[in-house]
Amino acid sequence: MLLALHGHFDEGRTFTRLAEELPSDWRVIALDQRGHGFSDRTDDYSREGYVDDALRLLDHLGVGPVVVLGHSLGGVNAYQLAARRPHRVEALIIEDIGVELDHDLSFCLAWPRRVATRSGLIERLGDSARYLMGAVREFPDGWGLAFSPEDMVRSGGQQVGDHWSDWLATDCPALLVRGTKSDILGSAEATAMVRRRPGTRLVELPTGHTVHATDPAGFIDVVRDFLESL
Repeated sequence: MLLALHGHFDEGRTFTRLAEELPSDWRVIALDQRGHGFSDRTDDYSREGYVDDALRLLDHLGVGPVVVLGHSLGGVNAYQLAARRPHRVEALIIEDIGVELDHDLSFCLAWPRRVATRSGLIERLGDSARYLMGAVREFPDGWGLAFSPEDMVRSGGQQVGDHWSDWLATDCPALLVRGTKSDILGSAEATAMVRRRPGTRLVELPTGHTVHATDPAGFIDVVRDFLESL
């Protein structure tokens, strides 16, 4: 089984195509993480909160060790899950996130809360709209996004820090996928992550931060190859 964890502003269905195109013997479980998609908001966006959600889901499903794939926020959650419960994780697939994090998500506070029409919301989101289409929702008082920007800022703040110890805590097989145009994970940091952690492979694709969405075919190919190597 493959547990797929999305990034900030996203939701589980971003991995629909991956689930459809992997071999049929792979079951893909992709949850909406706390504060995202159709999941509830919370006052707790701590590292422990996210990891505990994943553990509770695995317990609920009654499954053994799984491969955990995570993009961005989900990638940190994935390798921290492995660090805290190594017997629950068979392998890791980390998409475009590093271990020395200082990203500020406060830019999202400028996004509109409610707009009368869907087209109006998309227009006001501007260039950001292409990354947020999955989160667009109709509410009783208009059109908006499935998450609270304030929650995302709190969540991003809890992610800031040096996570080398978590990354190096396990030696299960790992695939690190980086977009060569990424403004989140630099080449030097990615190279160091692979060099310092045994059993880790780096694949780079010509995309930005959202590799799985920008080059879905290429991303699926490298994930499939990695799974077949296990």
